[in-house]
Amino acid sequence: MKTPAFISRFLLSGLLLLGSTHLLAQHYVPVDEGSKVKFTIVNHLIFSSTVTGYFTGLKGNIHFDPDKLKETVIEATVAVNTINTGIGKRDRDLMAEKYFNTAKFPVMKLVATSVTAAGKPNTYQFTGALTIKGITKTISFPFTTNMTAGGCQFNGQFVINRKDFQVGPDNAIDDKLTVILNVQAKKQ
Repeated sequence: MKTPAFISRFLLSGLLLLGSTHLLAQHYVPVDEGSKVKFTIVNHLIFSSTVTGYFTGLKGNIHFDPDKLKETVIEATVAVNTINTGIGKRDRDLMAEKYFNTAKFPVMKLVATSVTAAGKPNTYQFTGALTIKGITKTISFPFTTNMTAGGCQFNGQFVINRKDFQVGPDNAIDDKLTVILNVQAKKQ
């Protein structure tokens, strides 16, 4: 028995609509509101103290489905000139050429090359490229997700050597710093 053409078109349209809804459900955009891109580093000038700072201006594109990790896309940037350590003079120094050189390199970028399951619920391993001051290095770190109806929260942290990215001279500041990501992404 032949199916009338209009029924076939209706069924095909329904399948396409369901398929596109599934794809849209996996697309997220990171947003500043509810997100934190934080770093901590130890300063040994006179006595040791931990300096904490934040970046805003978060932008990017995330395609994430825990059931289709090979299709994951994570691309995110932050505006370097938004650095905030709570001390204006220090922030201006960090934006200068010897540190982040924000005039020449206005954004830092993180791009996933692979995301794999890490063996615990909602826990994954990120491997990707971090670009600071035009220098790209491969980094890898675990992260967790918390899916909500309107989006997803991504949480992770990693340690980098600031000198690998030519950020700052030899001085009383540690070479290694910790980056903590709490990224809120809204469903698109």
